[in-house]
Amino acid sequence: MPFPHIVTAGPGPRSLEIYDRERRSIAPGLQSVTQWARVCFTHGDDCNLFDLDGNTYLDFMAGIAVCSIGHANPVHAAAIADQAGKLAAGGFTSLPRVELLETMRSILPPELSRMQLYSGGAEAVEAALRLARCATGRSMVIGFWGGYHGKTEGTRPLSEGEQVGYGLPTPGVISAPYADPKHSPFAGPDLVERTVHFLREMIVHGTNRDIAAIIVEPVQGRGGNVVPPPGFLRAVHEVARQIGALFISDEMITGFYRTGPAFAFMAEDIVPDILIMGKGFGNGFPVSGIATTDAIASSEPWARPSGNSSSYGGNALACAAALATVRTLRDQRLGENAAEVGAHMLRRLRRLVETSPLVSDVRGKGLLIGIELAGEGGSPLAREELREIFLALLNRGLLVMPSGSSLRINPPLTLTRELADAGCDILEEVLVGADVRLAGRA
Repeated sequence: MPFPHIVTAGPGPRSLEIYDRERRSIAPGLQSVTQWARVCFTHGDDCNLFDLDGNTYLDFMAGIAVCSIGHANPVHAAAIADQAGKLAAGGFTSLPRVELLETMRSILPPELSRMQLYSGGAEAVEAALRLARCATGRSMVIGFWGGYHGKTEGTRPLSEGEQVGYGLPTPGVISAPYADPKHSPFAGPDLVERTVHFLREMIVHGTNRDIAAIIVEPVQGRGGNVVPPPGFLRAVHEVARQIGALFISDEMITGFYRTGPAFAFMAEDIVPDILIMGKGFGNGFPVSGIATTDAIASSEPWARPSGNSSSYGGNALACAAALATVRTLRDQRLGENAAEVGAHMLRRLRRLVETSPLVSDVRGKGLLIGIELAGEGGSPLAREELREIFLALLNRGLLVMPSGSSLRINPPLTLTRELADAGCDILEEVLVGADVRLAGRA
């Protein structure tokens, strides 16, 4: 059977029945994409998802870059099942945790010798911010426009789109322009230089200079997988050094070989003071963490007993899932596959800028690709227009992640070139073909 394979127009009747049952009890506020699709998936197989109505979809979303080694990976499933039959909860020392920490030590630079584990992304970011303030004795944190670091009160001021409607954000946070090649006020050939110059001036004239940390994503996911020019991360790292702040690399989405190397900072020949990890870490099992130096990790009160612990963080079951994931990524050299297949997809999809009236930009790094869409006169697409495109792709068997005016492409790192081409064929058909009918278009 070819993949993808659609037998009923979505959502099919069985999916819709289960979706309607859920709506009677679940609170609103779920991901828009799930409410647009109204699909009930039953199981997966590597890069494919199957629903109740017999449809097979090619998954270019991967739970928002979470499912790094594919759905129902047998090694991953066996590791979880085996550990679940032994011990699941508790923060005591376990063999899976020791082996996971040792495996991570073999992947990370030697400077990042201390790790702590958590269960969610925002929890790890919060821990990193607390640690930075303990280590420096300072209070303020600098983030970037378009960034996303979570929805908790401590991370919300650092996250685009989480400021409005929730009251006064937690103080002590300020944001600067990101080196976005398309939308930055400094866009142009000297984007990095002008962006970093503004960052320096902002620190001097717009803060109390009590900066504990600068936190940055090597690629901004929520903005549509925005890739800054080479050298940006290194330049921000240098600013942090010069002002005595810690440099935090939030690799929740770029980590674990998604852009090619184990972590994206490695391509810039720098080492962060604190590294934030998650998403692809556990292949769907909730696990996140931070890595830092021995000296920073010793900072109090963060380092005092129970100072940075977590009820679920580092439990044996989570560590077994993460260990199976990381070993599979490393041993199967999936970073190399991500770089190769991602480059192939970029070459194909960049043609859409010329062939599709909807596509204004295609960018990416490894298997983290963004397709930016534009309406009449280059204006961002309306939400309803983006929904129509998403559904047109879904009804041809391709699941992608809409975000803002972009389609985010972040499939499992096991994606083959053959499946990549199948997905690109569908994207071209929908984005170029006459069957797409958007408001104001013939």
